[in-house]
Amino acid sequence: MATVPLQTPITRAILTLPARLEAQLEAERDRIGLWLPVAIGAGIALWFLLPHPMAWGGAAALLGAAAVAGALLSPTSRGAMLVRRGAGATGFGLLLVWAHASYVATTVVARPVTTSFAAIILSVEPMPARATIRLVVAPQQRGDLPPRIRLTLATRDAPSAPLAVGQGIALRARLMPPPGPALPGGYDFAQRAWFDGLGAVGSVIGTPVIAANGGSADSGLRARLSAHIQSRLEPGAAGIAAAFASGDRGAISEADAEAMQRSGLAHLLSISGLHVTAMVGGVIFLLMRVLALHQRLARRGWVPLFAAAGGALAGIGYTLLTGAEVPTVRSCIAALLVLAALALGREAVTLRLVAAGALLVMLLWPQAVVGPSFQLSFAAVTAIVALHEHPRVQGWLARREDGVLRGAARLIGGLILTGVVIELVLTPIALFHFHKAGLYGALANVVAIPLTTFVVMPFETLALLLDIAGLGAPAWWVVQQALDLLLALAHGVAGAPGAVITLPRPPAAGFGLAVAGLLWVMLWQRRWRWWGLLSILPGTMLMAAAPVPDILITGDGRHVAARMDDGSFATLRARAGDYVRDQLGEAAGNDTDMVALADVPGSECNADFCRWIMDRGERRWTILATRGRTRVDGGELAAACAAADIVIADRWLPTGCRARWLTLDRDAFDLHGGVAIRLDPARISTAIDPADAHPWRRPQQVSGNDEAGPPAYPAP
Repeated sequence: MATVPLQTPITRAILTLPARLEAQLEAERDRIGLWLPVAIGAGIALWFLLPHPMAWGGAAALLGAAAVAGALLSPTSRGAMLVRRGAGATGFGLLLVWAHASYVATTVVARPVTTSFAAIILSVEPMPARATIRLVVAPQQRGDLPPRIRLTLATRDAPSAPLAVGQGIALRARLMPPPGPALPGGYDFAQRAWFDGLGAVGSVIGTPVIAANGGSADSGLRARLSAHIQSRLEPGAAGIAAAFASGDRGAISEADAEAMQRSGLAHLLSISGLHVTAMVGGVIFLLMRVLALHQRLARRGWVPLFAAAGGALAGIGYTLLTGAEVPTVRSCIAALLVLAALALGREAVTLRLVAAGALLVMLLWPQAVVGPSFQLSFAAVTAIVALHEHPRVQGWLARREDGVLRGAARLIGGLILTGVVIELVLTPIALFHFHKAGLYGALANVVAIPLTTFVVMPFETLALLLDIAGLGAPAWWVVQQALDLLLALAHGVAGAPGAVITLPRPPAAGFGLAVAGLLWVMLWQRRWRWWGLLSILPGTMLMAAAPVPDILITGDGRHVAARMDDGSFATLRARAGDYVRDQLGEAAGNDTDMVALADVPGSECNADFCRWIMDRGERRWTILATRGRTRVDGGELAAACAAADIVIADRWLPTGCRARWLTLDRDAFDLHGGVAIRLDPARISTAIDPADAHPWRRPQQVSGNDEAGPPAYPAP
């Protein structure tokens, strides 16, 4: 007699899994559309991760095949529909950014060059905190130069007449191709420059000459507004106030900017949702009060509609005034969608609105998806909306008849809960992009956000209006005190023990798992949303376990940071600037000051070389690094190289100089960029993959010939 095997709980769960998934998707059918921008964003990110066109085309073909398979296998199944639409949207995102990158293609200067040329000014950005002016110019009658170049002009060399958009200038400048990442996982300016249409960056030599008949002397409303605000406040507060009103962050000192970042308040300096909401909400509030005085409008119920229209115009004007950067445009679009929903009598702030805003930004600027600004802002908004959609949170924060103290306690508790949730969601993103994140940001924002929204921005707007009649001094005093409090809060929190957690370069796989899990938790509503923890936890563990490099070398080979036995880092050059030290510190996950290698016991340094020993595991490593330009005898150099396990040089080395394990010289750095070395186990990471065929890695180049003679003035 044959026996029938009994089903075990495990086999039963496996067999019923498709049906249970189908039931879950049916219950969440209203939320499936929220995954459309996620799928498109995944396709955009996939294009940046894959190295060359063959891989892009292959991925697009596989995604297309998956979409077709989902349509053929089970046309009525929601699971198959999700696969079909997800694969199609992912493929669309990949093709979208590929096409956009080709559309914005520009030429790039082939090599560093010093040249004289005439140009038209396209943008002017004063940066008084750094005593510089940033210009974007269009060279004229110079086919050997890119069509757009970004230049830095020292304030002391600025011409007496103000520089303005549309002016013709003649200048001499040092130009170079837009630099790639200095270290593995570092900021890739070449990628940003490609999508901004910049083919070269550099600095102006001497004082440029303005064409006698060129352009307009008007410095522009944004620049005049920023200058006026800076003249009314003391330096520290002036830079913050100018950033709030005009988006000009050039007057913010490096110390204040660092304190704002370490305290979790850096988002206040970027004109985004908070600022646009404050502006639009303030205008609507004012118009509602004024228009309500008109009986005819009030009786017909037109006051909210006209107030919303006024708020929309205010949001658009504020966006244009502050430079129409991507975060500001994104926030303006979201505000307009909210106002449209209110005008139509629909629920204003929902995840559908957030998804629509994200989708619109992806269609216009697909490259923004892989940047920290897009990720931080949309993650924060999604977290806020998802949290406040939860029934328990809604019940806790709902209006009720209770005492003032209890109501204030619930409000403060809601702010703290929201801040904590935002910090939890944003921390993986901040750690991945900046290698650091603030621990006390939630508490700092409980004070900073209301202070900015209800004191600084309203009184700054009032002060600007009163300045028309010369009566703005009292309002400016309030702004000064509020901003002094904000800066004191930022510096106090930034200096608190353990205020910042740092990590070395986290693996992309860990970041991807953490983000996928967070999206799963935030976008679904039913209990299966907590399945996202199965992705968040291993992703977070992978990021936290990121190995600390033993040696870091910048892309020019000049700057080296080595990890000592106590975990601190020492630099090859004692005079490495703050910018280089910050880059090395971020890549190392180190937030302490770095000493000079020459001061480390056991190291041997002279004007031309440093040699030191590093014990890792069961092996002793000898490292030799050059730091001078003096010519060295070939035989002595070859012997020194042969006695070292690793040789690092920012110049070309003779063929006889070979280390026992690794030799890095100018050719290696030109090919691979910055390098991170782990000694136990021995691993090497590079900033640039030689196989990377993204357009900013292999652009069409122009020669950038040196023109020593005086350039002709451009036509106005």
